[in-house]
Order: sequence, then structure tokens, then C-alpha cells
Amino acid sequence: MKQNMKKYLAEMLGTAVLVAMAVGTAVWSESLVAAALAFGLVIVAMAYTIGPISGAHINPAVSLAMFIQKKLSARDFGAYVVAQVVGAVIGALFIFSIISLAGGDATLNTMGANQYEDLADTTGSAIAIALIVEIVLTFVFVFTILGVISKTGNKMGAGLVIGLTLTLVHLIGINLTGTSVNPARSLGPALFAGTEAFRQVWLFILAPLVGAVLAAMAARYFFENAPETSETSETTTAE
Repeated sequence: MKQNMKKYLAEMLGTAVLVAMAVGTAVWSESLVAAALAFGLVIVAMAYTIGPISGAHINPAVSLAMFIQKKLSARDFGAYVVAQVVGAVIGALFIFSIISLAGGDATLNTMGANQYEDLADTTGSAIAIALIVEIVLTFVFVFTILGVISKTGNKMGAGLVIGLTLTLVHLIGINLTGTSVNPARSLGPALFAGTEAFRQVWLFILAPLVGAVLAAMAARYFFENAPETSETSETTTAE
């Protein structure tokens, strides 16, 4: 029980750091590259710190893929998701507090919330574009994670590869949707960003989960005969 609680707290802490540091960089930096690197670097840091404890999923989409791959029990999956959401709220609270203390207003943009309505002239087109972007980017990210961890020989470098992949995903997606690929990362800031952000957050919960399911299915086909890591429930993954 104590070991399980340690895993859940690690997921909460990791997700809080991800939102506070990476989303914070996206909010306060005008550089797309800096924001993308922040997400990737946080993942690398968490992979090598809390990775041995919980696997450093810090993303419900990653945990869902691990559950489908039978690398995570149903109980752990549920607890991981709760811990990740709580962590994301804590991280978003940090950003909200800084904005409030500075006399600013928490809005969709100042909280780094994801959005789709700037993508096209019509809401229908915007939703379709955002769904495609988030599903594809999440698929690439999660599929990479599952591929990297499918062989024990990749374990030491897994965190770096996963972090670089998340950086690439953000370089592509930031100007389109703000890049979610992580339902917890989207929900945390949306809770503080007002009605407009909360109205759009459903897409950034649904699309990453769909992308994760597709990635898990593809991984079963491509990697089913690959040797697994010795501690499957604590495989180093991230965001």
C-alpha cells in the first residue's frame, strides 16, 4: 500500500511540475522553441527522477495506453489518472497565483489553455482540424513511448527519446492548438481560464485518449514479439 501511494504521489508531483514549468514557459515566453523545449526537458527530468518510482506517465493518455497493453492494472490506472489531474490543477494554480499577484487576469491565453476556434473561420472546420491534429500528435508520441520501452536495451535512453519526441510534437502543434496530447495538462489550466477555455477542453480530453488507443493497437501489431521491460508497470514514459 505504501509503495502504491508513493507511485501515485510521484505522478501527481510530476504532472504538477509539467504544468507549472512547461505551460508556464509557454505562457511567459514568446518563443515557440523555448516552449517546446520546456515540455521536452520536463519530461526528460521526470523520466530520470520519478521514472523508477511510477514510470513517469504524467499523462492520462499514456496511462491508458499502458492499461491497454496490460502494463498497468485497472486500480493503478484509475489512481494514476486521478493523481495526474490533481497534479495538473496544482500546477495550474501556481500559474494562476503568479498572474493574480501580478494584477493580471486569468484568461484562455494567459493560462496557456488549449483552444481550437482560431484554426478556421467556422467552428465545424476548427473542431475537425483540432481533432485530427491532436489525435495524430498523440498517436506519434504514445507510439514512440511504446516502441522505445518494448526492448529492455532501450531503457537507459528512453527518457531522452521520449522528451525529444514531445519537443517535436509541440513544435508542430503549438501554433495549431497549443498542443495538448495530455488531457490532464489541458484540464488543469482550463479550470482557471474561464468559460471559453472550459467550453473547448472536451476536445483536448477526447482526442488524446483516441490517439492513445490507436497507438496501443498499433504497438500490439508492431511490438507484440519484442521483449518487455522487467517492471512493466513502472516503465519510463512521460507527459
